[in-house]
Amino acid sequence: MRIISGTLKGRPIKFLKNTNTRPLKNSVRESIFNILSHSKKIKVNISNSEILDLYSGIGSFGIECVSRGAKKVTFIEQDFLATKSLKENLIKLSIINFTKVYFCRIEEILSKNIFDKFDVIFLDPPFKDSSFLDNLKTIKNKKLCNNKHILIIHRENKSKDNFNELLKIIDIKIYGRSKIIFAVFK
Repeated sequence: MRIISGTLKGRPIKFLKNTNTRPLKNSVRESIFNILSHSKKIKVNISNSEILDLYSGIGSFGIECVSRGAKKVTFIEQDFLATKSLKENLIKLSIINFTKVYFCRIEEILSKNIFDKFDVIFLDPPFKDSSFLDNLKTIKNKKLCNNKHILIIHRENKSKDNFNELLKIIDIKIYGRSKIIFAVFK
């Protein structure tokens, strides 16, 4: 696994080989960033943005954001080994100063009032997890997004999540088993 573009282009990212995490494939990550860069429907630029990477695993999405000029990336992960690998990646890439890492349950950290507003929120929950919808509601209720924001949600392509009351879907892309949803809060 490698960083696709930006100042860290080509640098390797350490990833775990276990059943608790599934890293975002390079090809899917590259497609996400191409859409973010070139879509006329999306009004957010990664450069100089505040990013929230939920269910971050080893942090491939957030690390890619730092490489592309994000101001700051906040990672939240509850798996110990994934968090350990994430921190090792950040140190090895010398980008820890652009990040904040929380090792805890997402519900726990979102209940605290410690965050500024984010421009980009990336959610990559386990495919069988539907509780991420509650986390999205909390983010909306706490107004953790800037007016111009984008939510990017990675789900299994067959998932049937109901976003009708919460999100305005901008675009949906299917890549093999992955479904990437681009949305904003209503």
